[in-house]
Amino acid sequence: MAIKVLVVDDSSFFRRRVSEIINSESRLEVIDVAVNGREAVEKAKALKPDVITMDIEMPVMDGI
Repeated sequence: MAIKVLVVDDSSFFRRRVSEIINSESRLEVIDVAVNGREAVEKAKALKPDVITMDIEMPVMDGI
């Protein structure tokens, strides 16, 4: 069973690159991405990821 990861970053480049790196590991699976902290909270509640990677400074709501 893969570890479910939610990737959160306001940069599309970093979301894509981090997702590629995570998905290259067979034990990890990116289940979704979010562009800000508020969207991350909603997706985390719905999807129940095991791990969340998060940018610190983002619009709407920061990662901390």
